[in-house]
Amino acid sequence: MDANTIITSGKAILGIEFGSTRIKAVLIDDENRPIAQGDHEWENQLVDGLWTYSIEDIWAGLQDCYASLRADVKMKYACEIKSLAAIGISAMMHGYMAFNDKEEILVPFRTWRNTNTGDAARELSALFNYNIPLRWSISHIYQCILNGDEHVKEINFLTTLAGYIHWQLTGERVLGIGDASGMIPVDPNTKTYDAEMVRKFDELVAPKGYPWHLLDILPKTLVAGENAGTLTAEGALRLDPSGTLQAGIPLCPPEGDAGTGMAATNAVKQRTGNVSAGTSSFSMIVLEKELSKPYEPIDLVTTPDGSLVAMVHCNNCTSDINAWVKIFRQYQELLGIKVDMNEIYTKLFNVALEGDADCGGILSYNYVSGEPVTGLADGRPMVVRSANDNFNLANFMRAHLYGAIGALKFGNDILLKEEGVKVDRITGHGGYFKTKGVGQRMLAAALNSPISVMETAGEGGAWGIALLAGYLVNNAMNLNLADYLEKIVFGGNTGVEVAPTPEDVEGFNKYIENYKRGLAIEHAAVENK
Repeated sequence: MDANTIITSGKAILGIEFGSTRIKAVLIDDENRPIAQGDHEWENQLVDGLWTYSIEDIWAGLQDCYASLRADVKMKYACEIKSLAAIGISAMMHGYMAFNDKEEILVPFRTWRNTNTGDAARELSALFNYNIPLRWSISHIYQCILNGDEHVKEINFLTTLAGYIHWQLTGERVLGIGDASGMIPVDPNTKTYDAEMVRKFDELVAPKGYPWHLLDILPKTLVAGENAGTLTAEGALRLDPSGTLQAGIPLCPPEGDAGTGMAATNAVKQRTGNVSAGTSSFSMIVLEKELSKPYEPIDLVTTPDGSLVAMVHCNNCTSDINAWVKIFRQYQELLGIKVDMNEIYTKLFNVALEGDADCGGILSYNYVSGEPVTGLADGRPMVVRSANDNFNLANFMRAHLYGAIGALKFGNDILLKEEGVKVDRITGHGGYFKTKGVGQRMLAAALNSPISVMETAGEGGAWGIALLAGYLVNNAMNLNLADYLEKIVFGGNTGVEVAPTPEDVEGFNKYIENYKRGLAIEHAAVENK
């Protein structure tokens, strides 16, 4: 069928993802191809020392994003979206959204970017003998308990951003297992929260006398392909205030951006992995077995169907690059030159390929916020060089591209070198890889591993959650998720692979050794703010 027929017959599938700087909607056809999209740009706010997005901005952003999608459909196909085969909602993982019994948020949404939960994360990691990251929901709620926050006793429901949006659209308090594994660890065997850790937490906080136990307030976990409810009449109006979209559309389990990245890169099988690089960066390696011990830089989460994944999550990636590109844009505007942002990015990324393999000695620390992987509770973006370094534009840009994935290398060295984890294929996606061959080559050097990038890399998580929504309604062969993606969606396509060169690997290793020594400068900048 052509796209117009697919849309008007209600067979299109919608995926929406709330990223850190953009909310994106992707409409796909019956062959999983994107046929329309919409977006809305937004930014987090630092309020009372914590990174947040307001409830008002969440809904205004969602509605503007959907309106943008409707406009794209009207322009391309001269029709309206009245019904859909399925919808999927995804968002940045982790964080803290706590609601009372009136469905009112008790404190502003605390995002993954906050690093104020150090005491809680350390205590819980020791209690569970399991690495509990700063950004996980269990760290946030326990930090609130340690702080004596009054709102904790009023909590009726605790969820993530994806879980919140899904709840408001369907009335269902559920969460995809991948996103749920960033609230508190899940058991890959039972496909739900780890019972022993839940018990230990309840015993830990029992003296406080709260009127809830942990399982009372957490969403129900679901795996990919399970029914997660349908769009209510109220939910349809919240998504599309024009009243055009009809209720009754099925939704797949809401997932985090890590899970949608795995789906979008066909990386849910064991011995596959992906790297998502945008505002933040993270690598996901699907494990064949558990690691030998906990590691602070490595989080254990799951695929959307519940397999164990080693995740290295870095709070910072391309934000500082974006800030420098804006400086170059302003310089062009000052000279009266017409600005094309895509051209600026393309030229600056490509010139980095002309730089020295070790960036001529220049270092870039992209820490817009704290970076737990390298032990920074706060961030100070900076460029570091000595008087004798080879300071030119090519090395300057290459240093920024290296720096964007510097912290990512720390955790992956543990996996690939210390734990001996085997990976057959690593696929990159996100804005870092948008300029063909550049970010891909840099990551190959960092990990000393071939990196694949698909043509769909730029579609990102919104396409990934659309694929998971498609898995809910179009899996007539009853395939498991890995086989569905491999056979139905990707048809064996693994993208274009770039292998590392010995020169690039040696250069990146030299850069990272300088980077490690230079972390003392970053620590000093944070301590002497």
